[in-house]
Amino acid sequence: MQLAGRKIILCVTGSIAAYKAAYLLRGLIKLDAHVQVIMSPYAKEFISPLTLSTLSCRPVLSDFFSPSDGSWNSHVDLGLWADLIVVAPATANTMGKMALGLCDNLLLATYLSAKCPVMIAPAMDLDMFEHPSTQRNIELLKSYGNIIIDPVSGELASGLVGQGRMEEPDVILAKIVTFFAQKKTSE
Repeated sequence: MQLAGRKIILCVTGSIAAYKAAYLLRGLIKLDAHVQVIMSPYAKEFISPLTLSTLSCRPVLSDFFSPSDGSWNSHVDLGLWADLIVVAPATANTMGKMALGLCDNLLLATYLSAKCPVMIAPAMDLDMFEHPSTQRNIELLKSYGNIIIDPVSGELASGLVGQGRMEEPDVILAKIVTFFAQKKTSE
């Protein structure tokens, strides 16, 4: 399979586009990737951890420790484990925190601890996407070596039409496959 044995952390943030993460996750699993899902606290308002856990066959992580037994979810171990981190969808809030090095949740702490490449698929309303601060944060994230998967134009949750829709899961999946194929040829 195209992604056999690749270890991918799928980070899901609090956006209406969070439902697309289920489709992306399913595609990654079908290509034989090992996927660990990390959700921001607000992501759980948009899609159930149970859905993503069922698809990944792994517990979904959101907190630094398990509320049921107190076991530690080490952001350092997660950052070392992954071959790639994919943040899809990535909200303006999360991207701003990533750009500034803030880490008030497990997702952000894992990003800051990561030793692997990171792909970011923004999703937000067009005014938020076009705002100078968001554009500055995207440029900062690019300057750190992150790969930005530009959002597409279309109808947004607000009813407005413009750029801000998260790229479709099959396109993101194709970019991930291409990334690993290119990486393999350069090794």
